[in-house]
Amino acid sequence: MSYIVVERGARDQLGEGPVWSQRRGELLWVDILGSTVHRMSLSDRRIRSLKLEGTIGWVLPRAGSNEFIAGFRNGFYSIDLDSGELRPIGHPEPDRVGNRMNDAKVDPAGRIWAGTKDDADKNAGALYRLDCDLTWRRMDDGYQVTNGPAFSRDGKTLYHTDSARRSIYAFDLDEEGAISGKRVWLEFLDEWGFPDGMTTDVEGCLWVAHWGGGRVSRFSPAGELIRSVALPAPNITSCTFAGERLDRLFVTSSSIDSADQPLAGALFEIDPGISGIPQPEFGG
Repeated sequence: MSYIVVERGARDQLGEGPVWSQRRGELLWVDILGSTVHRMSLSDRRIRSLKLEGTIGWVLPRAGSNEFIAGFRNGFYSIDLDSGELRPIGHPEPDRVGNRMNDAKVDPAGRIWAGTKDDADKNAGALYRLDCDLTWRRMDDGYQVTNGPAFSRDGKTLYHTDSARRSIYAFDLDEEGAISGKRVWLEFLDEWGFPDGMTTDVEGCLWVAHWGGGRVSRFSPAGELIRSVALPAPNITSCTFAGERLDRLFVTSSSIDSADQPLAGALFEIDPGISGIPQPEFGG
């Protein structure tokens, strides 16, 4: 068997956004539709879950703090995962009432890149950059389903996905956080499903989750398919490296439209055979 199921009883409706906190020794992920944040200690596999009000798209560690930054339907928040206390930072889209936060990552400079989407699949999604001074800027627009921000090993390329269009885009990213040169880096074949969340390994390859494709795949920096790992859930949503050596790959999934799949919505662990790159914390 190429995977391990992380047993915890319940299954996520829409598991997403796995992130490894080296400082805390914890893997975190969310159930977007279940409005829940999960935390798992890798030392003893203990899982703690926090039920919240509202739709949470992601949660990311904050440097030098016990707090986290989270993305909700109505914008950016600081959150204490022990008490559940929320403090608003700001809402970048008060004029787009159908939108919600969907996926996010921290770049090597400590900035958050976050996408939004409209649940009606309109072209109303956008890509934002949340800077360390807690101001934000809309960096790109016109997405249907934003997903999977990721960065090249040298930090000079930003990858971002429009799942509905089956396209992963690449941008040139400079030290000041400006992006340019948008191009289609990889277009998924129909039989692959739809590209979802992704992460980068030490060789600069991207590991991409296949929504509707039941697998996670490794692609070279040139976009060539190197390896696929099939999983017993049709809708695979995202993945991240974790552990002290960043050599364990955890994969989230969804149970949406999968009543006949008992492991849909589970958290999986696979042996990637390679390590990932360190995940920065938000610097604000």
